[in-house]
Amino acid sequence: MNLLEYKLNQLPDHKTLISAEQYPELLGQIDQWQVIEKDGIDRLFCVFKSDDFVAAMQLAHAITEIAEQVDHHPALLIEWGKLSVTWWSHNLGGLHINDFIMAANTQKIYNAQ
Repeated sequence: MNLLEYKLNQLPDHKTLISAEQYPELLGQIDQWQVIEKDGIDRLFCVFKSDDFVAAMQLAHAITEIAEQVDHHPALLIEWGKLSVTWWSHNLGGLHINDFIMAANTQKIYNAQ
């Protein structure tokens, strides 16, 4: 399954978490991302480098735009020269396919800069 083939307005709405056995295949489609565990919950995490604070803010704003489209929101940490992004499904307590789809779209936005 190609993560970028999903249309943002047609994300899967089932409530099934992705199993840890599926992580490698999906992570293979989203360079630089890793699964981290925080508070007992698996999350997708990536740090994106930027030229300065303004560029990091612009990337955060672009991610906000797609997050609002699908009502699925990441944790964002904006710092000078970088933006840390963490996706997980708060309501399910782990990683859903939508988190991987949103990570792929986040990567696409970053790569298009």
